[in-house]
Amino acid sequence: MRRAYCCPVATSDDSQPFAARIRLTDVPVVESIHQFHGVSQAMSSSSSAAATAAATTPANPRSRVILASLIGTTIEFYDFYVYATAAVLVFPHLFFPTGDPTTALLSSFAVFGAAMVARPLGAIVFGHLGDKHGRKATLVGALLTMGIATFLIGVLPTYAAVGWLAPLLLVVLRIAQGFALGGEWSGAALVATENAPEGKRAWYGTFPQLGAPIGFIIANGLFLVIAAILPSDDPSMPSQAFLDWGWRIPFLFSIVMVAVGLWVRLRLVESAAFSKASKTGKLKRLPLVSVFRSYWKQLILGTFFMLATYVLFYLMTTFSLAYGRAPVEPAEGALPGLGYSYNTFVLMLIGGVLFFGVFTLVSGPWADRWGRRRTLIWVTLGIIVFGLLWVPLLGAGFWGVMLWLVVGFSLMGLTFGPMGALLPELFPTNVRYTGSGISYNVSSILGAAVAPFIAVALWQAGGGSPFWVGVYLSVMAVLTLIALLVSKETKDVDFEAAGDAESRLAEAQAEAASL
Repeated sequence: MRRAYCCPVATSDDSQPFAARIRLTDVPVVESIHQFHGVSQAMSSSSSAAATAAATTPANPRSRVILASLIGTTIEFYDFYVYATAAVLVFPHLFFPTGDPTTALLSSFAVFGAAMVARPLGAIVFGHLGDKHGRKATLVGALLTMGIATFLIGVLPTYAAVGWLAPLLLVVLRIAQGFALGGEWSGAALVATENAPEGKRAWYGTFPQLGAPIGFIIANGLFLVIAAILPSDDPSMPSQAFLDWGWRIPFLFSIVMVAVGLWVRLRLVESAAFSKASKTGKLKRLPLVSVFRSYWKQLILGTFFMLATYVLFYLMTTFSLAYGRAPVEPAEGALPGLGYSYNTFVLMLIGGVLFFGVFTLVSGPWADRWGRRRTLIWVTLGIIVFGLLWVPLLGAGFWGVMLWLVVGFSLMGLTFGPMGALLPELFPTNVRYTGSGISYNVSSILGAAVAPFIAVALWQAGGGSPFWVGVYLSVMAVLTLIALLVSKETKDVDFEAAGDAESRLAEAQAEAASL
């Protein structure tokens, strides 16, 4: 019987190169090696296929992503609209009884603006937590803080009961609301976009944006029902029952929405983008320092991207309610307006907001197809033109006002929708929560906190005409247009790979510049 060697031996021909003198002494060994190689390749292919399947399986089902990103922003905007409506209808009478209606309205708007000032601080704190410890726990904390603060506003005593302590407590709770809201939007946008399929990031990014029109309809619809149950004989004033207790119901109702939101968000798992950054050691110890050191240009651009959106948003919701309800021939010290009753004008607003929701959804596929930058440039040009048409539209009677609302809210949907993808795309995974949150919320100060004051001042300067208010909107839109023109398209940014490389390059450049 022949012996089979399982190792190579050298031939005795020294004239051949060593490699050529190596031979295997038995064919069965060769066959065994080939068989083993085939098994290895099959096992390797099987492992690769399993890994690929695991990688392509979404961490969260689509329905859960949509609901988790939508519920928080719905509550956020519900809280905003509830306060904005109460700031016009109730708070000037119950918390700031100065005797001068314009001064009382401005005082109420000042508390409204206090929340906007607190939002960047919330963005920093919640952004740090979200970039270091994950999106899920951070979003749960933001939702709880917001819900508790909103509920407590509903049980506040009024100025008549406790004097100056009432507006002080209102300011404290508004600041708590603003702090929580500072971490809400960016977290919700990240839940949507980091779980989005290939090529559909802007479409998924519209889900948290859709919370704005839904929150408006729920909040104002609830106020409308309460006002109908507690009617007033004076169309410019709520009824006494509404002032006594009716206004509290929408604030108290928010706790129900928060409970639903918590149930949804506690079922989330972390996105693949964040999990990869965590496992590969890419998370930053101080995301705030990293984002200011390496991404300050993106912070500035993101802030101005949102500027026109915020100004348009607050003029179409808060200012429009004040202007629409103001009497055509007001009492001394008040400003003239359109003279509609509260119920009538809120129904008109809800009609306009339906277009807000439709065009928010439309904007996502457009931005995925044509790019965020190109889509927003054309929309911003539309906002500039719209601001210059306020007087002819608002002076054309009921149908002119309705056209003003439909066009304004349609533009609002088209500019707001793509922001859910655009701002997160400016930053890599390890600073994305912090960076997008700071841009979004600093813009809220420039475009939202001061907008009610500027609008009322320009309303006064125009002798009751909204002309200069419209010009103000157009000027802010020009600033947004400039930011878009000097920026680059972000549609093809890789959320997982490109961000990390870009992060290292940007930080290396920053460190080299500091030497």
